[in-house]
Amino acid sequence: MQKIVVIGGGTGSYTLLRGLKNYDVDLTAVVSMMDSGGSTGRLRDEFGFLPPGDVRRCLLALSPDTSVLRKLFEYRFNKGIGLNGHNLGNLFLTALRDITGKEEEAIKEASRILNVKGRVLPVTTTNCQLGAILENNQVVVGETNIDIPRHDTRLRIKKLFLVPKPKACREAVRTILKADKIVIGPGDLYTSILPNLLVSGIKNAIKKSKAKKIYVYNIMTKHGETTGFKASDFVKEVEKYLGEGVLNYVICNNKRPSIKLLKEYEKEKAEFVEPDIKSKKYKVIRTDLLDNIDLARHNPDKLAKTIMKL
Repeated sequence: MQKIVVIGGGTGSYTLLRGLKNYDVDLTAVVSMMDSGGSTGRLRDEFGFLPPGDVRRCLLALSPDTSVLRKLFEYRFNKGIGLNGHNLGNLFLTALRDITGKEEEAIKEASRILNVKGRVLPVTTTNCQLGAILENNQVVVGETNIDIPRHDTRLRIKKLFLVPKPKACREAVRTILKADKIVIGPGDLYTSILPNLLVSGIKNAIKKSKAKKIYVYNIMTKHGETTGFKASDFVKEVEKYLGEGVLNYVICNNKRPSIKLLKEYEKEKAEFVEPDIKSKKYKVIRTDLLDNIDLARHNPDKLAKTIMKL
């Protein structure tokens, strides 16, 4: 059975895992643990545990689509003192963490309860914060402050860092080393993808693994993170943290969203990422990956099918 490891977090990993779970594969999600906003951020501040948000999304992606438990995990409170804005899945994972005493055990129990196909592993169990140094040397600390910027969004991110410096989850390293395919992305470049490569042990494990290394960049840019980026800019940043000559494939969406949809994204100062890459170092796969919804996102089935063909 083919072993596939997905590295990332957020909506990107959720989308890809939804597609890959339909194949007969040994599937593992290695998930970023640096989120600090919304319900996740509030729970992190109050309990001092690692953020549950990205783990929850991956668990949902790998659970049966018709499950009532899945719907409960997705439920978000919209009223109630203290509960308003909280996601029930986040609260559930926080409670499991308190009961079991370990993040890994909490995730295993949640996986069993949700009957997920595959495994979800935290990239690290060190409670750390993501930071960024901008091109004017301004320092921004906190994932949510990078994700929802308060600084001058015209400034590019020069360098990312983690404090304190975390060690990789041992099981995540072992799984990466045994993989047949490693898929990095899709997901927000600076807040969901690159933080994983900063965790001590992850980059070296990817390099040592005999797996095919695949990068999937986003369909649209993100204001304040990847403003003005083309496909080549995304790959350049990944290679900056991973090293050159490591990637074997880069998967490009070459289908432009409709003019109407692009105009909606203009309101968020987001643009279509032009597939401008040409390289002899890795193979470029250009294909239509656009989902037929009112969002410019990857279609889970199209993306999974493309990866399975490699």
